[in-house]
Amino acid sequence: MKNLLIIEDERSIAELQRDYLESHGYGVEIEGRGDVGLERALSGEFHLIILDVMLPKLDGFEICRRIRAVNNIPILLVTSKKEDIDKIRGLGLGADDYMTKPFSPSELVARVKAHLSRYERLTADKLEQGEHIQIRGLFIDKTARRILIHDKEIMLTSKEYELLVLLASHPNRVFEKEALFERVWGLDSNGDAATVTVHIRRLREKIEHDPSNPQYIETIWGVGYRFKI
Repeated sequence: MKNLLIIEDERSIAELQRDYLESHGYGVEIEGRGDVGLERALSGEFHLIILDVMLPKLDGFEICRRIRAVNNIPILLVTSKKEDIDKIRGLGLGADDYMTKPFSPSELVARVKAHLSRYERLTADKLEQGEHIQIRGLFIDKTARRILIHDKEIMLTSKEYELLVLLASHPNRVFEKEALFERVWGLDSNGDAATVTVHIRRLREKIEHDPSNPQYIETIWGVGYRFKI
């Protein structure tokens, strides 16, 4: 059984979601406070998190950021706000999907199923790959630090290599430029996120057949980048 955690302070909404998900075979628990919800989310007990944005003690954006720092399980953000800026922010922090209230319980179940299936598929791929990543014509040998595109070896700088491995190791996950800078360069961005843009451009020139129409590293306007599969 897949276990889900709903972090939602409106109890009636959370219970409706729980009842519908349980009727489809999921185990569901509810937390109404952001700080307690984060603690539960980091416990390792759950396969997917349904996370409301507006919460007491700790908001959903901060919870999402802290989960993503240590865990790649699917996160489905839920909010009553309809502004695109919230959606962009949520996706930039690593949320997998975004739903605006009100929505039908059947839509919730459909999205939960889709994201659990996708996560299982990606997890299985990573287990099979071990120290190798192979996506379409790209092959990364992490042990030898070698990159091949359609069997042709490509030479990358150290930071280009680290940037590519980070993105390719988390396919379809959106990374903000600032987050990439902090992960690859190990420093607070402090306005230096433009460095990421330069390295992404150089990386595309080396691995993309047509850098102006990238097939691997996609720009998510207003947010950052993701590796497409």
